[in-house]
Amino acid sequence: MGDLDYGIEPTVIQRMAAEIATAQKTGVEIAIVIGGGNIFRGAGLARAGMDRVTGDYMGMLATVMNALAIQDALESLGVYARVMSALVIHQVCEDYIRRRAVRHLEKGRVVLLAAGTGNPFFTTDTAAALRAIEIGADVLLKATKVDGVYDADPLSNPDATRYDTVSFDKVLTDKLSVMDATAIVMCRDNDLPLRIFDLTRANAIVQAMSGDNIGTLVTA
Repeated sequence: MGDLDYGIEPTVIQRMAAEIATAQKTGVEIAIVIGGGNIFRGAGLARAGMDRVTGDYMGMLATVMNALAIQDALESLGVYARVMSALVIHQVCEDYIRRRAVRHLEKGRVVLLAAGTGNPFFTTDTAAALRAIEIGADVLLKATKVDGVYDADPLSNPDATRYDTVSFDKVLTDKLSVMDATAIVMCRDNDLPLRIFDLTRANAIVQAMSGDNIGTLVTA
């Protein structure tokens, strides 16, 4: 979204694509689950009276739009990318099939996983945890607007302390704002490390995908 009120800011997409391309050149296999909050937030409109299931499906379609934008930006840089959707939209992207996704990764393509899990009531966070576990990812990277996990809200509490490392159980017990509880439990129960980092920081994607110690690492 960048500095816009909603929608897609081309310069933001181009920056992210450039960083993804740089990381991929190091030999990292990259699968990306994309949200759609810059276009549509189903949960928000559900609170305003819209049917939750309808809102969630509209949100899933928004993620497909974002995935297509990232695919286009990556391909303009010479990076092969495939959008795979949990909803069937054959005219614009492939269906998500785990074995096919893994094969794309093995061939050096960036896989863009859209439409969440394909089911209402599940967040993009949960979709990311699910897909990471399915494809056997080494780590799940959560790109967000803060530089890690804090013991309090850093926006309202200037004395909040950032964790370099924190356990899944502490995140759940202390209700730290990381990801939704379902995603955290899935990562914990499947021994999938989770790293939270600030997407807006220059070169952060490259650093996170290269294994640098940025943001907060959440482990067992």
